[in-house]
Formats: sequence, C-alpha cells, structure tokens
Amino acid sequence: MIRLMFFFTLFNYFATMFYRRKLILGLLETFEGQLSKISLQKLLLLITQRQKEPSYDFVPYKFGCYSFSAKADLNTMVKKGFLTESKDDFTKIDSENYLPQLKPFDQSIIRDVKKYYGHMSANALMLHTYINFPYWAIKSIKAKEILNERFMERVEKQKPVREDITLFTIGYEGISLEEYLNRLIKNDIKILVDVRNNPKSMKFGFSQSTLSRYCDALGIAYMHFPEVGIVSEKRQTLDSQVDYDKLFESYRNTTLLNTLPTQENILQLLRTHKRIALTCFEAEICQCHRKHLAESITFLPEWEYNLEHI
Repeated sequence: MIRLMFFFTLFNYFATMFYRRKLILGLLETFEGQLSKISLQKLLLLITQRQKEPSYDFVPYKFGCYSFSAKADLNTMVKKGFLTESKDDFTKIDSENYLPQLKPFDQSIIRDVKKYYGHMSANALMLHTYINFPYWAIKSIKAKEILNERFMERVEKQKPVREDITLFTIGYEGISLEEYLNRLIKNDIKILVDVRNNPKSMKFGFSQSTLSRYCDALGIAYMHFPEVGIVSEKRQTLDSQVDYDKLFESYRNTTLLNTLPTQENILQLLRTHKRIALTCFEAEICQCHRKHLAESITFLPEWEYNLEHI
C-alpha cells in the first residue's frame, strides 16, 4: 500500500510539473514571447499569489523571490527546443499556443498580470514585489539600493533571528523544494545535516549535490553523515507502522549504539552553530529514523537544549 501511494504521488508530481511548464509558456505568449529572467520570476510570483494551488513556490534569493523549480523547468524547455535562453532573457520559439490549454482561471490571472504589470521594467517589478512581499527581499543584494528606509525596515523585520539552541528535524516528503528551504530559513537553520544512508532522490532538488548547492546559495551549510542512516534494502517491505517500529527497534540496538562518535559530533555542531536540522525523506516523524537519532542525541551527557520537528 505504501509503495502504491508513492507511485501515485510520483504520477501526480509529473502531471503537475508538465502543467506548470505550460503556465510559463502561456505567460511568455502573453508577453509577446519574451521576458527577462528577473521579470519572469517576479511575474510568476504575482501569478501564484492568486492561484488556489500555486504552480510554483519561491525562496528569498539575491534578486528577491526565486523558484529553483521554475528555473529547472525553464532549463528543460530550453533543452527540448521550446525556448531559447540568452544572458538576460527567455524567448519562446515553439509555435504552439499554450494559453488556451490552461485552466480558465489561470488564463484570467495571466491576462490580469499583463494588464496591471506588463508596462513595468524588471527593476520596477523588483521594487513592487519587495514593497508588497518583504519576506522575499530578505536575502536580496538590491534591496538597500532600491528601497527607502521605511520599506527597508519592513524587510529587516522579516529576517528570522533566533538565539535559542535547538536541534530540528525535517522531512521533504510531500512538499516542494522551496517550501522545504523556507522552513529552514524561517527557523534560522545554520547547518542542514543529511542523515540518509543514500542521499539520492527522484524528487527534484533533494539529491545530495543539488540540495547542498541550493543550501549554499541561501547561506545554509550542508553536511552528510551516512553512517547514521538506514540502508534502503531494509525499507523495502514496510507496509504498516508495526513494520516501522520493528525496524527502528533494530536501528536503536545496532546503528545508534555503534555511531556514538557521530552523534557527539552532531551535538558539537549544535553547540557551535546553535540551530541545525537533521533531514531525511518521511513527512511523518514516527516513520523516520531521524526521530530516534535525535532522541539518542538528547540522551548524551552534554545535552541541555531544545528538540523540534518541523
């Protein structure tokens, strides 16, 4: 049953991905086939703010709101010959009309975005989004240049500053890369500690090389401790919570007893950097070994901090 649900989720993911590419193509059509890279990201944010189920999520980045998923879709469409890319722009070269293929409500949103924001330059769109959505400007290298003191104060207030020392755990099942990264940002995570035995994923953004790169781009360090993970072969026949409980009992009696130096290393990272997060796949904490790893760390003699699952 669990494996069947996984493949159903995967099917929905790819169906959603292909629709959201049509959304980008429809947006480009409406703007005469070409948009600057900065304008495209800002317009996508304005569109998703009106969607009931946003096609893309965003993170605060160096020029404001940014969707790594949208950029990946754009890269794919360039490779497949739908678009061309220059240093500053994307241009639609595919002759098919995609706007009529979108849901009527999304068509209406795109037309409204063109009506109200079509005259704005990339800098004007940047200013508009910074003023109206200050969270997206907290990592911007342009904010101080284009915002006055009053609006810059609003941006500064959005920056998470937490001093309490807390060990977090987080799973990426069922959420986008951007939603996952936003949870790290909003909790002021300094180091992401990957505790998967095999840090590969079919889900965009969560294999080791890409995840570490995206974290680095947002000022979050990435570390991997495979020795505290569980090999994938032991997870293939998990069909109920009873199966998980048996697996984790074995994990506590073997792996956790044999990896105390690694756990002490993680605790030292916490003491030094104050806010770190253990990460694995499962959304449900009771179905992930990170829960038992985190609890084992809290039993170390030097532990006197907080534990939180996000």
